[in-house]
Amino acid sequence: MSNTDTPSAEGSQAGFLAIELDGAGWDGADISRAVLAAESAGFHAATFTDAPVPGRANALQRAAFAGPITRSIALVPEVDTVYTEPFHVSTQLASLDYVSGGRAGWIVSADEAPAAAAAVGRSSVTGAALGQEAAASIEVSRRLWDSWEDDAVIRDVATGRYIDVDKLHYADFETPAGFAGAGYSVKGPSIIPRPLQGQLPVLAPASLLGEVPADAVDAVLVSAPTPELLAAEVLDVRSRVGGSVAVIAELDVVLDSRGQAAASRVAATGVDADGGRAAFAGTAAALTDFLESLLADADGVRLHLASLALDLDELGRLVLPELRRRGALRPVLQDGTFRDLLGLERPASRYAPAAAGTGK
Repeated sequence: MSNTDTPSAEGSQAGFLAIELDGAGWDGADISRAVLAAESAGFHAATFTDAPVPGRANALQRAAFAGPITRSIALVPEVDTVYTEPFHVSTQLASLDYVSGGRAGWIVSADEAPAAAAAVGRSSVTGAALGQEAAASIEVSRRLWDSWEDDAVIRDVATGRYIDVDKLHYADFETPAGFAGAGYSVKGPSIIPRPLQGQLPVLAPASLLGEVPADAVDAVLVSAPTPELLAAEVLDVRSRVGGSVAVIAELDVVLDSRGQAAASRVAATGVDADGGRAAFAGTAAALTDFLESLLADADGVRLHLASLALDLDELGRLVLPELRRRGALRPVLQDGTFRDLLGLERPASRYAPAAAGTGK
């Protein structure tokens, strides 16, 4: 990942912090409070899980709601690639990029979900086929985002033309030989213009690497069972994906807050590592030290808070300001894009005449 930020005291590059806003979104007021609090605290990105919760808008809808009310924080929903039509995934994410002013990203999800399969009349997808579905959906989206050249919209009143049809292109995607699921094709072009970022940054969990090529994604989410193992896992993934792909560590957080010790909160609520994700419980000062160390190796860290109401306040008052004072955390980008945050240039459309070799 290219990065031109000022090095920290240890000589490493300053990193960024993302926050998962699961728990917000039962209504619009909840989303507004949560995302504005995260932006005010100085987080660089907010993510939205897509776990089905009765009565709650899905992740992409929550991110879209947050777009017009925020200015600097990137908005990155988790969107399924197995039971959601790739064409609709692509167009909805492109719409999110417009709504957010170029601050959208995509966390690729590919999980075993029998209930979701039944809902759309499909057989449940398992094993390596999940990664194949994810890889295919990513490729479809990337082709569709490029299917309109940047200057395809001409609004020519004299001739009555809104678009230059010569600058729209077919995606012509077909699932590859050996695809484990039901094969499909996507002709294209997209139904909306090219996203503001050209290509939205694509994030994927490290567990999908292999079936999903490293060069298909822009960032990898890395988990480990304990905080002690997390830094080692970050270095291992870095060695596999190279420097052009951002590595983002995943961390559960429970802090001492409002007179309640973190250990007591863990005991009272049963908060624990979820699905192999490292969990930190302790003081804001100790978390600051740990994050500073972790950001020496990782490009960013995504925090999963035990309580947005309690832990976000502690982070905004005590942790993020101190990390910035130490030079471990980069400034918030004003009027920037998510690609800017990740140090990614805006690519030309692969179908544009001079786009050969520009990459993802």
